[in-house]
Amino acid sequence: MNNPPKILVVDDEPSLRELYEAELVHAGLSVVTATNGQEGVAAAKREQPDLILMDVSMPIMDGASAALALKNDPDTKDIKLVFLTSLSDPNPAEIGIDVNVAKQVGALDFIKKGLPTKEFILKVNQYIGR
Repeated sequence: MNNPPKILVVDDEPSLRELYEAELVHAGLSVVTATNGQEGVAAAKREQPDLILMDVSMPIMDGASAALALKNDPDTKDIKLVFLTSLSDPNPAEIGIDVNVAKQVGALDFIKKGLPTKEFILKVNQYIGR
C-alpha cells in the first residue's frame, strides 16, 4: 500500500495548526507540523514532505526567509510550497512579501486562512496532484 502524501504545516498559531492538521488527516494525508520558520526548515529537511503550507508572519524566522532557506538547500529546493495568509486579499505590502518574491522563492500560491474545509482540501489536492 502506498504511503499517503505528507504535508508540512508551519504556523505559529496553535489553533490554526491543529485545525489544518485535523482537516488534512481527515482527508487521508499524513501531516507534520512546525511552529516557526526555523523549525519548518528543519522539519522539511528531515521529513521531505510532498507539500509545505507556510504561514507568512511568524516569530524567529518568517515564511519568506524560511522559503528562501528551503529553496537554497539542495535537499529541500524541490519541495512544493504554498504560503498561508490571514488577509482576504494578499496585498504584498500588507503581508510583507511581494508576490514576485514569493514566486522567486518557489511559492506556488497563497491560501487564505479560514477557507472552508472542502475548498482548502481541494486546493491542497491540486498542489500535490491528487
